[in-house]
Amino acid sequence: MSNHPTNTETKTNYPALYTLIVVFFFWGFIAAGNSVFIPFCKNYFHLDQFQSQLIDFAFYSAYYIGALLLFIFGTISGKDLVGKWGYKKSIVYGLLFSALGAASMIVAVEVNLYVGMLIGLFIVALGFSLQQTAANPFAVILGDPKTGASRVNLGGAVNSLGTTIGPLIIGYALFGTFETVSDTEIASLPLNKVVYLYIGVGLLFILAAALFNFSKKVPAGFNLEQMESANKARTTLIIITVLLLCAFIPVFTSYKSDAALEVAALQEQLKSSNDAGIVAKIKELIHGLEISRMFWLLGALIVVVGGLLFAYTRAQKNPNGWGAMKYPQLVLGMLALFVYVGIEVAIGSNLGELLTLEEFGNLQSSQITPYVSMYWGGMMIGRWAGAIAAFNFTSSRKQLLTIIVPIIAFSIIIAVNTLAGFDMSVLYYYIICVAVQIAAFFISKDKPVRTLVIFGTFGLVAMIVGLMTSGTVAIYSFLAGGLACSIMWGSIFSLSIVGLGKYTEQGSAFLVMMILGGGIIPPIQGKLSDIIGIHNSYIVPVVGFLYIILFAFLVRGFLTKQGINIDQVEAEAGH
Repeated sequence: MSNHPTNTETKTNYPALYTLIVVFFFWGFIAAGNSVFIPFCKNYFHLDQFQSQLIDFAFYSAYYIGALLLFIFGTISGKDLVGKWGYKKSIVYGLLFSALGAASMIVAVEVNLYVGMLIGLFIVALGFSLQQTAANPFAVILGDPKTGASRVNLGGAVNSLGTTIGPLIIGYALFGTFETVSDTEIASLPLNKVVYLYIGVGLLFILAAALFNFSKKVPAGFNLEQMESANKARTTLIIITVLLLCAFIPVFTSYKSDAALEVAALQEQLKSSNDAGIVAKIKELIHGLEISRMFWLLGALIVVVGGLLFAYTRAQKNPNGWGAMKYPQLVLGMLALFVYVGIEVAIGSNLGELLTLEEFGNLQSSQITPYVSMYWGGMMIGRWAGAIAAFNFTSSRKQLLTIIVPIIAFSIIIAVNTLAGFDMSVLYYYIICVAVQIAAFFISKDKPVRTLVIFGTFGLVAMIVGLMTSGTVAIYSFLAGGLACSIMWGSIFSLSIVGLGKYTEQGSAFLVMMILGGGIIPPIQGKLSDIIGIHNSYIVPVVGFLYIILFAFLVRGFLTKQGINIDQVEAEAGH
């Protein structure tokens, strides 16, 4: 490189950037579409709520496994694998892997196998994990580093557009229409449109990979810096993974256990004989099974929380070998990100089941699409508004845009769903919740700690109101969880990696692993709903928001002790 950079060296590489943001769209499109896929599969394959939530388990655990494998191989070789391959090739590999997942989905749909669909989604998300590891730093190097945050924010905005459109398109592919389809009719629906959808998605993955691979304007993006050692952190994460597997296996096998088979046999008897004794026996057996499954699922949660707290306490006594985990803000931030992703996904994924209740409108699975679209659209509303801070607007213009942008984003969600033929009049007054979010932005003043406290409190109050009420007020409250979660990724991420120095890259990799929360917490809420009911199960996000608020206060203390002026910390990632 020349010692005197020319203007062209700091110009944004727009062809490469536009190709890259297509990848951001895919992540949001598939992830939000899962919220429609879950209630569909529950009715199509006659599953309980936990079994349907395995869609989230397969999808989000793949992010964790992918990031963990990259970290393990990187620490063994001493080089960051993504940096060694180059960001360009890493994204190409990730897209091709996701295309393989799409092909697996097509096969699974053709043979009508739910487990096969879960494997397909896992492979798609494994590709996403590799793409996501490379895409954010790649966006930064595609132009002047000073404007890198704005390019990442643009990717986040396109990602959110994917979360808004995804439920509509995937809903249409599943139900074959935008018209109402009763839940009893779902089991007899043909899945040919799902095959077409994944053929289309798979071809788009391959096309995007080809654009990246053959474009001379897309730089290789190598990063050959030495990876920092973290043997104790690696060992701890491997042990956590093994223990998680040990916790989930008994839950999976319980569905083929002697007790489960006895329940199935008794239910067959009940069809010909309405015997009260049989009914009582079935209830007794199911209650025992559900309690046992909940025990193991809570065990999985304890493994993650306990493992991270173990790392935190051990690293404080002796930081050698822990790498980035020797920083308390990083370890507690990993837990905060785990909780945040978990409750964000759980609120949306359990929404379909909630809306089937009499007091929540008694909706069919095919009627929930606009609500799911509005929930994930809340992410778009918040992220578009949060992205304003990354641009050099005057103070008065920023204030004006903070009001206008969320209203425009809300209008787009309403318009897209209306064009699809849904009656959105029931959601017009949701603009009140958007107004509350706008007020929260003004109060938080772009400061990450204050932002987390205020938006965490917003989410906490919304969940409590939702638990204590029903009907439209409760629906709006639970949907508002999307508005509350919309800016948390950036705030938690930035607070967790500040002050890490040479361990920043490693800390970022650890944080990406915590997307695992989306695979653990939704199934726990799903199983809890099987025991205490779907409405009451929303106590789970209440606990989650409480921890996020606690993290905000704790991290301020840690950073102050390290001599870091927290008010100067910019929430850049997605904020």
